[in-house]
Amino acid sequence: MATSLPLSISDVRAAARRVEGAVTRTPLVTSRTLDALTGAHVVAKAENLQRTGSFKVRGAWNRLALLPPEERPRGVVAYSSGNHAQAVALAGRELGVPVTVVMPSDAPASKRAATEGYGARVVPYDRASESREEVAARVADESGAAALVPPYDDLAVMAGQGTAALELLEDGPVPDVVVVPLGGGGLLSGWATAVRDAVPGARIVGVETVGADDWVRSRAAGRPVAIDPPATIADGIRTLSPGALTWPVVDALVDDVVVVRDEDVVEALRLVVGRLKLVVEPTGAVALAALLTGAAGPVAGRTVATVLCGGNVDLPALAALLG
Repeated sequence: MATSLPLSISDVRAAARRVEGAVTRTPLVTSRTLDALTGAHVVAKAENLQRTGSFKVRGAWNRLALLPPEERPRGVVAYSSGNHAQAVALAGRELGVPVTVVMPSDAPASKRAATEGYGARVVPYDRASESREEVAARVADESGAAALVPPYDDLAVMAGQGTAALELLEDGPVPDVVVVPLGGGGLLSGWATAVRDAVPGARIVGVETVGADDWVRSRAAGRPVAIDPPATIADGIRTLSPGALTWPVVDALVDDVVVVRDEDVVEALRLVVGRLKLVVEPTGAVALAALLTGAAGPVAGRTVATVLCGGNVDLPALAALLG
């Protein structure tokens, strides 16, 4: 089945060569407290320490690096709630590609400021009444941009995200279980592709929050379905439906998709800040929440790999969440 999928391990390996030296090889972190609470040996890829504060720079760099040099001056248009925006902005600045980002008007102020700080132009939209895809397509058409760079439903972006999993597989123990946050599916597509190639028998789990369960509903229906704009503190996974390209990859390679409550995410954040001494955004703690609550399934006695996918959070907002 995997051979017929739109994303292959050769795509991920090619992306790894392309992004080498441009992204940070982030460390793996462990915690005896986390191991004691889960009964497993948990290894987390600290992508919150990545350039721009999240894994997104991997996919953004891979996508923009593939643009022919003669097309780069025309620029690209991206759409994002924040982390992908910053990633494309940074990649564009360093690769000589002008960047315009369509961003929701209620995106965290720190993410918009960072995006503009990297040199991108931000075009706001109302996520409750406008389609970001339609707004971005209009902006791209009006500006004559060389390409649209979506946050997840793009093969080069998906391949780039998988490079973090390649690093984890090279640097850490062989995982029995892999647990990854799930929004549009770009991260999980890349990770699942890399993990299935290296450890075919590993159990792979995607995690959403209760208020953003488009993948759970889609898998139950056997096809991608759309949900209303989700309400969740994990703003990085507020997607409305699986992507056309990410859907077949995740559906074929991922064993289960589970949900956690926002309250569970807050408790996971407390653990990360208090014991791991790391700053992560709510989306970055979603997978840990599934491990701590048992939603990810039985892991006792197993080696579990996961990812702290981002650290871009307003500190006052984080302090308010943690009380």
